[in-house]
Amino acid sequence: MKAVQARVTGRVQGVSFRWYTQEQAQRLGVVGWVRNEPDGSVLLHAEGEDDAVDALVEWCRTGPSMARVADVAVREAAPSDATSFDVGY
Repeated sequence: MKAVQARVTGRVQGVSFRWYTQEQAQRLGVVGWVRNEPDGSVLLHAEGEDDAVDALVEWCRTGPSMARVADVAVREAAPSDATSFDVGY
């Protein structure tokens, strides 16, 4: 099992990035959350099988078609008690 936190920067708010991230996470069996940050970035916490978490982070490097991702900064995170993947506000 792997847990990471990733900050996605670029044009990632107002383009349904969080909702598409939730869809991808659910498809991959990843739990955690994603939310918009005041600085215009998107922050996510993802937990699951190593390959699934890696695949979600890799998807975030492109995101949905309307997004323009500049960077994805990833760091290890402590596991949480998440049982689903939620969209925060």
